[in-house]
Amino acid sequence: MAGKFVLKTATNGEFYFRLQASNGQTILKSEMYKTRASAENGIASVKNHAPEASTDDQTTAKA
Repeated sequence: MAGKFVLKTATNGEFYFRLQASNGQTILKSEMYKTRASAENGIASVKNHAPEASTDDQTTAKA
């Protein structure tokens, strides 16, 4: 089973989404959005750009 996007409403009324793996683990958590439509556009953007993601270009921050 593939991952899924879960759209949530924060206690302050703003919206955010999570990308969850099939085991329920959160893979990605979005920024906060003022409107549901903006959050849905964020999901569409991730879906659209994810195929372009490359592990060769990823960097990690040093603690």
